[in-house]
Amino acid sequence: MPITLTGEVERVTYENEQSGFRVLRVGKVEGAGKRRGPIVVVGVYQPVGPGTRVRATGDFVVDSRHGEQFKAEVLLPVEPNTIEGLARYLGSGIVPGVGPVYARRIVDTFGLDSVRVLDHQPERLSEVQGLGARRVEQIKSGWAAQRGVSSVMMLLQTHGASPQLAVRIHQHYGAKAAAIVQRAPYRLAMDVRGIGFKTADRIARSLGIAGDHPERAQAGAWHELGAVVEQGHAFALREELAMRAAAMLEIDSGHVEAAIDALWAAERVVVEDGAVYPAWMYKAEKKVAERLAMLEAEPAHALETGRTLTEFEARGKLELSPSQRSAIETAAQHRVVVITGGPGVGKTTIVRAILEVFHRHKLRVRLAAPTGRAAKRMAEATEREASTLHRLLEFEPRLGRFQRDETSPLDADAVIVDESSMIDVPLAASLLDALPRSCRLVIVGDADQLPSVGPGAFLRDVIDSRVVPTVRLNEIFRQAEESRIVVNAHRILQGELPQSAEPDDPGADFFVIARKSPEEAAETIRELVTSRIPRRFSFDARREVQVLTPMHRGPAGTIALNQMLQAALNPSGPSLEHRGTTYRVGDKVMQLKNDYDREVYNGDLGEVREIDAEERELLVRFDQRDVKYEESDLDALTLAYATSVHKSQGSEYPAVVIPLLTTHFVMLSRNLVYTAVTRARKLCVLVADPRALRVALAEIRREDRRTKLGERLQRAVRGALA
Repeated sequence: MPITLTGEVERVTYENEQSGFRVLRVGKVEGAGKRRGPIVVVGVYQPVGPGTRVRATGDFVVDSRHGEQFKAEVLLPVEPNTIEGLARYLGSGIVPGVGPVYARRIVDTFGLDSVRVLDHQPERLSEVQGLGARRVEQIKSGWAAQRGVSSVMMLLQTHGASPQLAVRIHQHYGAKAAAIVQRAPYRLAMDVRGIGFKTADRIARSLGIAGDHPERAQAGAWHELGAVVEQGHAFALREELAMRAAAMLEIDSGHVEAAIDALWAAERVVVEDGAVYPAWMYKAEKKVAERLAMLEAEPAHALETGRTLTEFEARGKLELSPSQRSAIETAAQHRVVVITGGPGVGKTTIVRAILEVFHRHKLRVRLAAPTGRAAKRMAEATEREASTLHRLLEFEPRLGRFQRDETSPLDADAVIVDESSMIDVPLAASLLDALPRSCRLVIVGDADQLPSVGPGAFLRDVIDSRVVPTVRLNEIFRQAEESRIVVNAHRILQGELPQSAEPDDPGADFFVIARKSPEEAAETIRELVTSRIPRRFSFDARREVQVLTPMHRGPAGTIALNQMLQAALNPSGPSLEHRGTTYRVGDKVMQLKNDYDREVYNGDLGEVREIDAEERELLVRFDQRDVKYEESDLDALTLAYATSVHKSQGSEYPAVVIPLLTTHFVMLSRNLVYTAVTRARKLCVLVADPRALRVALAEIRREDRRTKLGERLQRAVRGALA
């Protein structure tokens, strides 16, 4: 049964403005039973200063380090009812520009009406001795801001929203937050990151807004469009979107049709030939087409390659193949070129040779890739500096945008981008926006891998448009032919079953183990990872063996496999539990979203190095760099003994184990198996139901995505050349 206490804040011990978490020392407490003296109140709520009377609802808990605390689920300020309390409250620092001296002067001037004056007649502050016009404006804006937080907190908590949401809403809207929530709560779902339709709908219903209200239909359509884009599509078909939203909202589709038109009029979406785009996605797709067309139309100065390539071959003791020479010559003659192909076809050699040509002609070259792991591999392969695209474009987290753009382009004559299959259309638009008009662009990637996690299919669409010079490499080089991983990857692309090595083959690097049930497969994976692979190949089970699976659920999904492998490989030691997941020192973990402040990115793998159970903090090492995670940050982490195939894009691992079962049916496709296999550097083991493997190899849908980039690019190039 929740307890409600009332008391006066004596001290603010700790506060985090971003999360809203605060620790208060509260005295003169009423409702605490037999407890005497000040109590510690913790929770997420609006800023409150010393002298503020507060009413908190929650319960007492015992913290292992700090002892007994009152954990408040709701905390609301109560106006001071004495002159002294009011002076202390206003002078607590809660309002910029008001310290103890000016607080006393305000209270001496207006008495117990001080709060009413600040709320409704702030211009009267000029009556207070010593307050000039500038300070009056500072106090007015500061008071309005803190009252805005309080009012939105109270309003949202009254209607069932969490304090964390209230903090986020106020950060987005500022002083207008409470008014917007009351007038147009569905705006929350369209404007505020992390607030979905269901939350906004719950708030709106508690405010008495009808189920067929036009703004509800708009928010529902926006929600369903967002779900389509999250699946990787650039747009939704209008008729399908209207049906989906109407079913979800339980209203007539005519209301949704009107809502789509209203969103279009408000410039939140763009409707084009029956396709409904989020406006930002439409602009990105259009910009990619226009910028690529502009690069392609710009005449390029042909660079001489003969002498450079002769010296390159001599220095590397190699002979470039005709297809490799064709790729290098194309890059030397054109402003933009795509080089694509699978493993073992010499893409890295081509990039190194192109670099030699560019440097011979004194071009300033920048190397980049979508992820830190891919950039690191690019740097190692070329022995030159390479960065992530976000770092290249100088992403500013506080502003939420790139600093390099059309007005502040990159200082480069050529940019070479690797692992381009991972680039989504919005990121491609940002890259192209930042290229100088005279810049060359070399796009390198494997178009047969899974498409980007974000929307669109940039690399595939550019290749399929047939208007950008493209070199497709198919020849497997002799050294690569010795690897069954490479050979089988190309067999998979052709829809052919991969060939397993003989169990006693000492040089074997590819095995297929038949298992039909998910439970059998999971047990086999446990044996492979914990004993068989480490014993035979001397790989470290935790650091060098990676399980890649198509799905999260089920006995052979990431969730169950992570629990099983953690229990086998890291069963004890210092631990911390968060939302049902136990983290231990030594655990392999993965970052789930980009964190630009800490420079850790979606898909980065790390190892838990330290755990502070009392402070509820983890220290995770990523590539020799330690990053601290407080409990509020742990939603961005997950165990990573097993990860999804999609999350593995751009990565390579010494050894990979891949379950493929009929329970994975909805995810099975040729390019999913191909992507998983090509993540393996030295060893690949398929634990597969033969039926599931045949189904996957027969499925050539390639995760087709709804986009219009290809046709848009064709039109743009025709227009640029006209």
